[in-house]
Amino acid sequence: MKKQWYESLFENYGRQYDREVYTQGTSGECDFIEKELQSDKSLKILDVGCGTGRHAIELSKRGYNITGIDLSESQLKRAREKAKAANLSIDFQCRDARNLPFDGEFDAAIMICEGGFSLMETDEMNYEILKSVTKALKPQAKFIFTTSNGLFPLFHSVNEFFASVEEEGNSTCKNNSFDLMTFRSHSIVEFEDDSGSKGTLECNERLYAPCEITWLLKSLGYKTIDIFGARLGAFSREHKLTTEDFEMLVIAEI
Repeated sequence: MKKQWYESLFENYGRQYDREVYTQGTSGECDFIEKELQSDKSLKILDVGCGTGRHAIELSKRGYNITGIDLSESQLKRAREKAKAANLSIDFQCRDARNLPFDGEFDAAIMICEGGFSLMETDEMNYEILKSVTKALKPQAKFIFTTSNGLFPLFHSVNEFFASVEEEGNSTCKNNSFDLMTFRSHSIVEFEDDSGSKGTLECNERLYAPCEITWLLKSLGYKTIDIFGARLGAFSREHKLTTEDFEMLVIAEI
């Protein structure tokens, strides 16, 4: 079976991923997560689409019990290397977020920087991620995640956004387009992997309107759903979601 673009991208991309602009807000984002969880270090937290473990490692340093799951063994290898270097013991597992083996085991879940959600090929696959994570949670648990804001491309050019965050050495997105019928962003990603090899991939990602996220979570039984603008390294309940925010921050309680 042909690999999907996100599988190919992350085959050998751990070190390069950690250099990307959008991965530089880890500490501030963990400050927010801690505040939301009332600094209760007895909580068991699931990090979905943990990648190279940046949030899992930072929260583990602060004394939290974290389990990190990701589809990419390459990303997890990098996560384990970083955890070992920091003398941390973290349970990193290679799992498909659409089919997790957990049932009512976690007090909270995080899924930051997409974390797999919205990258899937169909809406049904994305929904399976939400459903699987929800099944992993205990009653009254909190689910904190970010996802792309579908309102942004309705008011702005996706091309302009990606151009604004380009930096030397980072991956770049070209030929961006947004499909109004499917709310999917299509682009050509140019990147350089950890071995220095350059490549291009045809990518597409689902962007969601806030009302869609609310409906999806309500269908899964969430009682409280709050959505804010997600700002790199500075998550806050004070940041009202606007059309200027490329990502939205979702905080839901089951």
